Amino acid sequence: NELEIRQIVEKQSLFYTGATLPLEGRIRALKKLRTYIREHEAELNQAIREDLGKSAYESYMCETGLVLTEITYMLRHIRSFAREKPYTPRWHNFLPEAFKAFSLWSHTDHEPWNYPFLLTIDPLADAIAAGNTAVVKPSAYSPNTSRAIQTMIHECFDEEYVAVVTGGRAENTCLLNEHFDYIFFTGSQAV
Repeated sequence: NELEIRQIVEKQSLFYTGATLPLEGRIRALKKLRTYIREHEAELNQAIREDLGKSAYESYMCETGLVLTEITYMLRHIRSFAREKPYTPRWHNFLPEAFKAFSLWSHTDHEPWNYPFLLTIDPLADAIAAGNTAVVKPSAYSPNTSRAIQTMIHECFDEEYVAVVTGGRAENTCLLNEHFDYIFFTGSQAV
């Protein structure tokens, strides 16, 4: 319900305390996520099979294995990614906000949805590596994978660090009524 979602989002203020920024904490969180995926790979593959009919091999090659690769990549490079790097601002950074919203450099990818674990957990791993908190909303169209993701997140993270909201359009609407600094979304043009 709307009140529960608001409370979940309010707990995410942990980020503003700076508690999620120390590198060692980010590394521990990524390692915990990687360990969970490795230890529960069969359960995750089964959930994906129930939703999409993918074999264990295909689930690993297209979902869990790719997430493990992303987590490993982040762990290898997190220290260099976290270093401050000077840069020269581009001219379009100084344009008025209204003009920047109409960007000639933006694009939309039209890809079919069929990677519920990968498209949910890959961005989460990157958010954790960057020192962010997150609210994850798995797809309602893959209920078994969503339950597996929910279980994984509950076992790996405190709710003020990473929370999960399940459900459909009503929950999506409630979430979108809340303030987020960044939203990663995959779905159709209509949505």
